[in-house]
Amino acid sequence: MVSEKEVEAKIVTALAPTHLEVVDESDGCGAKFNIVVVSEQFQGKGKLSCHRLVHAAVKEEMESIHALTIHTFSPSQWAARSAAS
Repeated sequence: MVSEKEVEAKIVTALAPTHLEVVDESDGCGAKFNIVVVSEQFQGKGKLSCHRLVHAAVKEEMESIHALTIHTFSPSQWAARSAAS
């Protein structure tokens, strides 16, 4: 079983996010997560490249995780998204 805290720690270490949300959507069994990550490392990269960075960060945990929903933003994309809300 993988916990939200384990996923958060791996992403923080790998991507130094300015904003991070990790939600276990599998009723606590650690098999399905919804992740929102805002990181400078996503600046100028396409969605696939950003998702690959997140997957690489949680590579070891992926053996136990069934599904990930990933939303990645650079700080400027996050600010624009927040301003539009």
